[in-house]
Amino acid sequence: MTLTGFLTYALALGVAAAVPGPGVVALIARALSSGFRAAMAFSVGLILGDLTFLSAAVFGLTLIAETLGDVFVVVRLCAGLYLAHLAVRLWRSAGKTDRIEGGPADRPLASFLAGITITLANPKTIVFYLAVLPTLVDLRTVTGTDYATLVGLTALVLVAVMTPYAALAARARDSLRKPVFRARLNRSAAAIMAGAAVWTVARRA
Repeated sequence: MTLTGFLTYALALGVAAAVPGPGVVALIARALSSGFRAAMAFSVGLILGDLTFLSAAVFGLTLIAETLGDVFVVVRLCAGLYLAHLAVRLWRSAGKTDRIEGGPADRPLASFLAGITITLANPKTIVFYLAVLPTLVDLRTVTGTDYATLVGLTALVLVAVMTPYAALAARARDSLRKPVFRARLNRSAAAIMAGAAVWTVARRA
């Protein structure tokens, strides 16, 4: 691959990642409910999910991915149910304490696993790597070095895009100290999470 090819890929990925979708919405809700650390663990899960689809495209697994359509439906439904569960937990905890309670979402491992699940169920991610990527990169000519570079670029671009979202949401969370504001913030995060759940289940690739 040429430098121009790598730059084109990075730009296209950056634009696609920056456009709010289920992953970004869930990331913001995670930062609002559990803080920056949990949000970044969630981001690592998102990135690993992206790398899974990148690998599938590069190594010619598109056909396999297409034949596993029913599996992706199950994953999407599970992701939606998990987000709905978190939304209910957040809504019920609003106003009960002087801090935002995220329950299991506070654990980095739970956030990490949620990030992977949501990415694997995200139609936008599936379309980008299995449909758009082949139009940007000649996958037949990708070498081992090219693949390693694509992996590094993917991680770098996604970190650059997701970190500001997480930081701004976490800062808004930490700046609101009064219980009444925290209750409202908890309910707002719950509403965002519920919206992400509906979006995840309803959308199709």
